[in-house]
Amino acid sequence: MFRMKKPQLAPYGSWKSPITSDLIASGTIRLEQVALDGENIYWIEMRPAEGGRCVVVQHSSDGQTKDITPSPFNARTRVHEYGGGAFAIHDSSVYFSNFTDQRIYCQAPGGQPRPITPEKKMRYADGIVDRHRKRLICVCEDHTAREPEPVNTLMSMDLHGTERGLVLVSGNDFYSSPRLSPDGSQLAWLTWNHPDMPWDGTFLWVGELEADGSPGQIKRVAGGPDESVFQPEWSPDGVLHFVSDRTGWWNLYRWREGHVEPIIEMEAEFGAPQWLFGMSTYAFESDESIICACNEKGTWHLAILDTATQKLRQITTPYTDISYLRAKPGRAVFVAGSPTEPASVVQLDLRSERINVLRRSTDMVIDPGYLSIPRAIEFPTERGLTAHAFFYPQKNQDYFAQPGELPPLLVISHGGPTSIASNKLDPMIQYWTSRGFAVLNVNYGGSTGYGRPYRQRLNCQWGVVDVEDCVNGAKHLVAMGEADGDRLIIRGASAGGYTTLCALTFYDIFRAGADYYGVSDLEAMRKETHKFESRYLDRLIGAYPERRDLYQKRSPINFVDRLSTPVIFFQGLEDRVVPPDQTERLFRALLQKGLPVSYLPFEGEQHGFRHAGNIKRALEAELYFYSKVFSFRLADPIEPVTIHNI
Repeated sequence: MFRMKKPQLAPYGSWKSPITSDLIASGTIRLEQVALDGENIYWIEMRPAEGGRCVVVQHSSDGQTKDITPSPFNARTRVHEYGGGAFAIHDSSVYFSNFTDQRIYCQAPGGQPRPITPEKKMRYADGIVDRHRKRLICVCEDHTAREPEPVNTLMSMDLHGTERGLVLVSGNDFYSSPRLSPDGSQLAWLTWNHPDMPWDGTFLWVGELEADGSPGQIKRVAGGPDESVFQPEWSPDGVLHFVSDRTGWWNLYRWREGHVEPIIEMEAEFGAPQWLFGMSTYAFESDESIICACNEKGTWHLAILDTATQKLRQITTPYTDISYLRAKPGRAVFVAGSPTEPASVVQLDLRSERINVLRRSTDMVIDPGYLSIPRAIEFPTERGLTAHAFFYPQKNQDYFAQPGELPPLLVISHGGPTSIASNKLDPMIQYWTSRGFAVLNVNYGGSTGYGRPYRQRLNCQWGVVDVEDCVNGAKHLVAMGEADGDRLIIRGASAGGYTTLCALTFYDIFRAGADYYGVSDLEAMRKETHKFESRYLDRLIGAYPERRDLYQKRSPINFVDRLSTPVIFFQGLEDRVVPPDQTERLFRALLQKGLPVSYLPFEGEQHGFRHAGNIKRALEAELYFYSKVFSFRLADPIEPVTIHNI
């Protein structure tokens, strides 16, 4: 990295930074779905430098790391469009969903992938191997049926692909988390139905399995329309465990002798919203020892739970964000990050508590002189409530601004909206702070990590509570002298894009905005989006068409006359979650209105950008756009962006 001999005076936004768009786009991967098989550890890497290809990677007992998935195969499923749970491991054979054709392939050690499912419009996820019957059990999403929407089931198939698949359970709108008891005699799984999402209300079932693997007698263990059950798992001695938010917090429970009993109850989250398959926040190290991740006020901790004494002991680690947790006797493996460490695959020796980092999401090393460390803040918002966020001050050891000058503030509204803003090291946030922007990453009402009541603040209030919290977070920092009230910016993707557009439309506080594939028309979203989210708005807005007035009232596309702020739009042209028309209609309206506006569509991208060139282009275009809106000079040459009406 370069280093100036003496700090230079320069306006905020114009600072030269070693954290470049090339390093972020090509040098950063996404790490997902950890799995253990014998002494070997597996995970998935999403690689923008390879066009967003997802690769199953193996770390073997001899310390060697190698790719398992050969090019051009892409281990990625499209069930629920968001995917997750794309592979399963058994005796070193990998069973994975291939993105191009969505068929399941079996890859034996040293061999090439071969398909074990037919060429049909079927998608598969969340698979487990039934070693007793030599079958694969998974969630199936059938797009061949003549129905108004795809049909989801639990099914099993022969590991060799020589037999037709067998439907195990059907009749519900959604399924997830099929989990076999250690002796193979029982199967647990989750279901939910429209209009609920899995963080609203789910049901946990257990079925006694017949000789062919189909469930015989079925029992409902837990769950309901007002209880979210997450991650059922069997202990090594055959006791079913799960996470439930029946008390208002996602805590751990077990089912013994037909009764549900809590293992630990505390005001903390041991679960997370099931946007993806294959999520895991706890794992068994032994019959009586659970390694678990616990979220308190948006920050994750690692702990050991003794199921006999029900005592929880925190494990000291440097990490504040933990996911995809797996364990076996003596060790735990998970994906973790912290304010100074990017997301990494980590192995923890539970006896010595020694940490071994197996893979980092980026090899970028940020000098502390350019690294902004976030601090958790709470601030007052509407109706006498408090909201949460992580604040990142501007940081670059090579520059300072004029005395009295305050930095522009970039407010980030996360997606979901039932998601969470993490405080782990995010090179993209550091891209902004090292150039002289302050950043506020808001966990508005509706976010995870603060209990079910906080999550439910958004019920019937999407486009209201989230927007108020972003606005009040920005006002709070201006009042504290941390940001320039005349240079407030808001950006967001997906649901965060909707929050961004509402803030720009219905409030006069932000002076620029960036919308990444956000919703602009709630009615169109209700009618056009994919099955998984097709009834999500019933809870976030209201029943449709009964509350059509709210859908119209909260859609920015209907109030273009109130929007007077420059906006830059980014959109994947193959997006099925938020179709391109949502962005293009609003862009055309602002263009006709005469507002400064830009639109960058990307071929081959879906809901979220995966190609390195597109990630780089979008990030630089956003910075270029702000430089023109706020009249500061860029430190590096950037390919210009067409800004209409400026």
